Amino acid sequence: MDKDNDLIKIIVIGNTLVGKTSFIHRYVNNGFRPDYKSTIGVDFAIKQVQTSTNKTVKVQLWDIAGQERFTYLTRAYYKDAAGCVLMFDLGSVASFESVRKWKADLDAKVRTQSGTLLPCILVANKSDKSPASVKDNDIQLMCEELLFVGWTKTSVKEGHMIKESMSYLLDIILGISPRSPSIYSNSISLSARTPPNDGADHREKKSCRC
Repeated sequence: MDKDNDLIKIIVIGNTLVGKTSFIHRYVNNGFRPDYKSTIGVDFAIKQVQTSTNKTVKVQLWDIAGQERFTYLTRAYYKDAAGCVLMFDLGSVASFESVRKWKADLDAKVRTQSGTLLPCILVANKSDKSPASVKDNDIQLMCEELLFVGWTKTSVKEGHMIKESMSYLLDIILGISPRSPSIYSNSISLSARTPPNDGADHREKKSCRC
């Protein structure tokens, strides 16, 4: 399917204050502000990008509020999404534990046009802060268990791994073989696996790496 100049909707979900709004602003405008307030409901931004095969696409990123009171609206917000970024804060175990809830909600409410699980990357934000409260091995296990297409550490503040993680997700959405993992830093652990199409529990003991 030729998606040249198509609009690709990607939802950005996770607990409040994990950096979703900042992630989008960094990706779209290459800027950072430390004073973002929690998103109310939903917001979105659009960026025109070139894929790794030099196709031009428009990416629409939906910034979805992380507060519990907006959970009932997620089905409407997820509609027509082609991919997902699920974020947590490396310094917050609670935000990491909430990944299960968010992924379950996503898998229950939206699929691709062919009926497969929506490609979703797990993003561990705030890697610039230390020490981290969540271990790499725990993230890896979560990635494998919940069938993410991969995971990466990012620092929105420093602009680290934002563009690379989005490029990887776009390649998977468009059916393009992700580029060699050598282009990524040591903080990335991304998988080229395609989610199963039947929604069953296919929890193979595979690595989540490229």
